[in-house]
Amino acid sequence: MLSVMRPQLSDYKHLSSGKVRDIYEVDDKTLLMVVSDRISAYDHALTPAIPDKGRVLTATSQFFFDAIDFPNHLAGPVDDERIPEEVLGRAIVVKKLDMLPFECVARGYLTGSGLKEYIAEGTVCGIELPSGLTEASRLPAPIFTPATKAEFGEHDENVSFDRVVADLGQERAEELRTATLRIYSEAAAIAEAKGIILADTKFEFGLDEDGTLVLADEVLTPDSSRYWPADTYEEGKVQPSFDKQYVRNWLTSDASGWDVAADTEPPALPDDVVAATRGRYIEAYERLSGKSFDEWIG
Repeated sequence: MLSVMRPQLSDYKHLSSGKVRDIYEVDDKTLLMVVSDRISAYDHALTPAIPDKGRVLTATSQFFFDAIDFPNHLAGPVDDERIPEEVLGRAIVVKKLDMLPFECVARGYLTGSGLKEYIAEGTVCGIELPSGLTEASRLPAPIFTPATKAEFGEHDENVSFDRVVADLGQERAEELRTATLRIYSEAAAIAEAKGIILADTKFEFGLDEDGTLVLADEVLTPDSSRYWPADTYEEGKVQPSFDKQYVRNWLTSDASGWDVAADTEPPALPDDVVAATRGRYIEAYERLSGKSFDEWIG
């Protein structure tokens, strides 16, 4: 359809804005999810934005929604006529769902907040793990480690499986755990075939009007996942990554001059960090999908 026939973004009612996404209402059954170039870390919105980040995340999500065999919230193609020209390539039309109140995290390797808990307690989200594990250790089997969804500026809180059971019931909790680990395993196999380790990732799920569990939000992007190059993997050390860990590392380095624990806004990202972050996001998409980002719409 010709671009002049497309609606304007202002034609839709704005419902909410998150760290990265803006949500608009298309009609009674569908939403427009627009992915910005904003980037966040340590519960702060950072400046400047990362050019093309919204398009890369949308392209990556689209690739995995197509590749993973699980019901998802897509309600139209990436060039859907309901998507305004101004956000084409970084927006999708999705079904309205009754969203479930947990981030569903799957971990195949030990790092990040999971490593911190393991060092202190020998567990991750109440799951006991073998002794002797260290940074980037591969776990005996992937584990489901849910977290509560936090408002922007607040911390997600890791919780036990029992907490999910208490809130959603045994059957739904087990369904979430099974779905999370199944999708993680499928995605990890896709990444492994491309020379990439999917260390961990998080999913969001909702229920459609029939009560069916549906995969929603973004999926398996460098924002929601830790991707490591397989050829340089070495247990016991922090891995180079294709995700925004690069930005986190700069923020916590002496170069930034910023104290994560301080009640101050982080400094602006330097041009070289912005460029390198953009390059990592694009490389992740191209390696995972086997497609050129230059061919993506928008």
